[in-house]
Amino acid sequence: MKFQKAKIAFIVLCILISGICYSVSRFYVNRTGETNISQSSKEMEAMASTVSPLESQKEESPGSSSLDTQEEKSLPCYVHICGEVVFPGVYQLSKESRVFEAVEKAGGFTQQASPEYLNMAQQIEDGMKIVVLSRDEAKTAEDQALKETGQKGSKINLNTAPKEELMTLRGIGEARAEDIIKYRDSHGAFKKIDDIMNVSGIKDAAFQKIKDDITI
Repeated sequence: MKFQKAKIAFIVLCILISGICYSVSRFYVNRTGETNISQSSKEMEAMASTVSPLESQKEESPGSSSLDTQEEKSLPCYVHICGEVVFPGVYQLSKESRVFEAVEKAGGFTQQASPEYLNMAQQIEDGMKIVVLSRDEAKTAEDQALKETGQKGSKINLNTAPKEELMTLRGIGEARAEDIIKYRDSHGAFKKIDDIMNVSGIKDAAFQKIKDDITI
């Protein structure tokens, strides 16, 4: 009788030990699985952080073209300005500079200058020479041009003359010649010679000086 009780107690003890071992093993497996998942998550985050800088570099790369353009615009140009300016000489300016900025660099015009023969808004070019005529030089150039025109016995055609030919007219400098060309390009051919007074800066006094030298 005692032997049977001891046998039953032994069996119950074995069952309890087996149950405890099973529970411990399940708990260990669950913990290991959570650890693996946590490690996998950390590895994914590390990979993402590694890829992100590469992607950002690819996104930033198109901006390099705009930087190249800015660098090209900032390249220096050298111009020689002489004649009736305060400080004639060679000056360094940016590629986008205009003639008026070159004049400012040279200290501005002298009192004898005749600036109407310059296109102050013209963009400069590397190696460009800008000559500022005096009033006497400008008048001499006009007289010579008129003399040559008279010798040829021809008049300037307002509808076909290029800029250089228009500049031979008395009082018409480079800027005004360009205005005449722009006017006829936008409004069409001149219908009569006094239509030239519709061009900005050319009024009756200027027209009276050139009316005998122009035609359409």
